[in-house]
Amino acid sequence: MPTHIGSHTIELQSSPSLLGFAAVGSKKESEGPIGKHFDMISSDALFGQKSWELAEGEMQKAAAQKALAKASLAPGDIGMLFAGDLLNQITASHYGLRELGIPFMGLYGACSTMSQGLILAAMMVEGGFARKAMAVTSSHFCSAERQYRFPLEYGGTRPPTAQWTATAAGAVIVGENTPSPPYVRNVCIGTIENKDVKDLSNMGAAMAPAAALTLKRYFEDTGTGPANYDVILTGDLGEVGCDLLGQLMEREGYKLEGKHADCGLILFDKETQDVNAGGSGCGCAAAVLCAYLLPGMRSGKINEVLFMATGALMSPTSVQQGQDIPGIAHLVHLSTKQSGRPEVS
Repeated sequence: MPTHIGSHTIELQSSPSLLGFAAVGSKKESEGPIGKHFDMISSDALFGQKSWELAEGEMQKAAAQKALAKASLAPGDIGMLFAGDLLNQITASHYGLRELGIPFMGLYGACSTMSQGLILAAMMVEGGFARKAMAVTSSHFCSAERQYRFPLEYGGTRPPTAQWTATAAGAVIVGENTPSPPYVRNVCIGTIENKDVKDLSNMGAAMAPAAALTLKRYFEDTGTGPANYDVILTGDLGEVGCDLLGQLMEREGYKLEGKHADCGLILFDKETQDVNAGGSGCGCAAAVLCAYLLPGMRSGKINEVLFMATGALMSPTSVQQGQDIPGIAHLVHLSTKQSGRPEVS
């Protein structure tokens, strides 16, 4: 059963295993630094569908099916499915995953949805409510632009602080402890933080305070620090948010240099791909996790990771009404070890 550590962190004593994972992307993602690691790339951003929204659902289904195949599992083996996206009423998840017939719970955590889903899937397994559970997340550049900003045909200029929504999806299957890493060791669920940021084109600034607070709480609860981990992976703060996170953590006495990386700066090459401050969207963190981080852990190249996806919790209506943008960050400690404190590296 889970054990509370400090005020915000939960230790999963059974150390649920990540049994299978897969990432799906499109042309722009294939041209980035980790493009060759995707399980599936479609040069057609519509994925054979009639709309961008249906295309996003098709990505989710493809990611889920590939994760199942890699784990030699069928949909009937999964006891619970947690999924979400950026669209109104998370329709990409509903339309994309309905054919699987898995008990479903929809999530909305904006770009934090992958860590949110992973936490809930792991806790479902830890508590004995499911032997296996799945987390799936996606985003699509064109569906997000249609919902949150102007139609693509408008041709509006993107400011330097803006980030490029990834056309990508990721799926992870969590199961009871097996001899195969990675394992989910601890989780830290974030709180909603508001710092009066209202600029839709500067989500990194809106999310960085939430990321800093969640990370600070986790370090305090566990008595660890940056030196105990190989990578502290955020998603998706982008260039602006990463700079702010570093400053905020240094004020608290933690230096992240050499340990911190961001999914928004891994998925795309901001120097050559015209993505302004980096990548964004639910699918960005999901794809980097499933295509790059987890394979690295399974191969033993990476051992101790803090995966912390961050979200800007706004809607088109709230932005039009001039409301500020709340941020949130959820943290998952992933390890190749089933037990024991992470050593200082």
